[in-house]
Amino acid sequence: MKKYIRFAMPAILLATMLVGFNDSDKYFQIAKNLDIFAAFYRELNTYYVDDLPPEKLMNKGIQAILEETDPYTDFIPEENLEDLKFMATGKYGGIGAATVTDSNWTSISDIYEGGPMHKAGVKAGDIIVRLEGQNAKGMSNEDVSKLLKGNAGSTLNITFRNPMTGVETAKSIQREEINVRPVSYYGLVENDVAYIKMIQFTENCALQVQEAFEKLKEQHKNLKGVVLDLRSNPGGLLDEAVSLSNIFIDKNKLIVTTKGKVKNWDREYKTTKTAIDMHVPLVVLTNHNSASASEIVAGAVQDLDRGLIVGQLSFGKGLVQTTRALPYNTKLKVTTAKYYTPSGRCIQAIDYSHRNSEGEVDYVPDSLRKTFYTAAGRAVKDGGGIEPDEKLKVTYLSPIAVALLRKQFIFNYATKYYYSHKEIETAGNFSLSDADFEDFLHYLEGKDYSYKTRSEESLESFKNTAKKEKYFDAVAKEFDQLQLKIKHDKKQDILKNKTEIKHLLEEEIVNRYYLSKGRIERSLAWDKEVLAAVDIFHTPNKYQQLLQTKK
Repeated sequence: MKKYIRFAMPAILLATMLVGFNDSDKYFQIAKNLDIFAAFYRELNTYYVDDLPPEKLMNKGIQAILEETDPYTDFIPEENLEDLKFMATGKYGGIGAATVTDSNWTSISDIYEGGPMHKAGVKAGDIIVRLEGQNAKGMSNEDVSKLLKGNAGSTLNITFRNPMTGVETAKSIQREEINVRPVSYYGLVENDVAYIKMIQFTENCALQVQEAFEKLKEQHKNLKGVVLDLRSNPGGLLDEAVSLSNIFIDKNKLIVTTKGKVKNWDREYKTTKTAIDMHVPLVVLTNHNSASASEIVAGAVQDLDRGLIVGQLSFGKGLVQTTRALPYNTKLKVTTAKYYTPSGRCIQAIDYSHRNSEGEVDYVPDSLRKTFYTAAGRAVKDGGGIEPDEKLKVTYLSPIAVALLRKQFIFNYATKYYYSHKEIETAGNFSLSDADFEDFLHYLEGKDYSYKTRSEESLESFKNTAKKEKYFDAVAKEFDQLQLKIKHDKKQDILKNKTEIKHLLEEEIVNRYYLSKGRIERSLAWDKEVLAAVDIFHTPNKYQQLLQTKK
């Protein structure tokens, strides 16, 4: 035994020396290359024939370095700190409106309730003619957005044109601190299911969800279930994800673990309070744009068998970022850890640590994905987002609907409708009549909303391939006949997709009267994921069966 110990000690010492040498060699290489870089830039700046802008040059160097990391690690210059603040707090200085731009003009598309634009009586559809003394014709949406934003308390000088009368009105609007509420809507679906829509994980979002849930419980003492809608929620603050989970998951339960290179930063996050409700049936809605903190909540709910995940596979962002201060009021947002759900899985879908010879990254292959188990023994996998317990197909808009939206004919008709109808029914009950739909068809007459159907796109692809392979001449006649047969009639396509187009029109029209809350409320009547969740709640055996089914 002593002989073994005598043999083992030098081996351990050698390993320690090798680690120390490797670390020293690494830091030597860093110092060496920093010296080379500084000398290189000094000589280039001194002797190059033309002046080189130092800030632009350094920024390009930083961006080149960042290309070797992941998309979430970033350099934040001083002028972009407001964007960083918005991501954490949901607050920004501005006028509380969204815009849409066509080839010539920018119009107001959405107005934030209670914001400066709302108070000033601005309406969706109003056209921006002049902005801070500049002619707004031809301005990009990005340039318009920059001018609309500004410090709270500053004044925006803007001229609008009424889209129907053409009358122009100049306004001076005082910017405010706009606080975008993370809970964009909550209400009851079919009178016995609570629905809460969350758009981001910013400061105090968990408290807002809790308040919404408690109000809905008060309205209906015997709720059949709660739908927490995290679709297209990009995430945000990790602590808020833990606090939100605590509304439905009891005290001292592990929600998420973070692990990174700096081991003393590793941490377990557990719930700290008694849950508001541990028993009400719960469904979390996800789609492919549900990411980060959304996936922490969905992963905890699934791993602890507290509820069901319904919808589509989530994004698969299992990386945690930390902000580090840099000189001159700049910052580094850097990925410092990966997070792990209660079962121990990391749902990161893309492996940024391994790149091919061309520097490209790829998704974690199925062969490397490991199986973990929920508290009740259901199998779940890592390396690819949160897989729903009830998977639903993505619903895509028809090509004709996409064309009408892109050309802004849905938007413009809603504006026309608003100015010819002083009031409408409540958001949840509004319905476009057949006569109104006929009026919409009449409105479209003479307007260009040409598009290609998927069949036409496939046929065009076949034609190009056949020409390259020199087969087309042999089938040209048959091709022309087939092309003629599938040539679409735009009006017939509208009638074929009447229900879908009516829904889009109703949502946009309701938005004119009841703003974004009204739009969401109206959409619930045909939202397939929400209706699927309601169906599960109304079929208790199905809810329990899904919670117990081995995946």
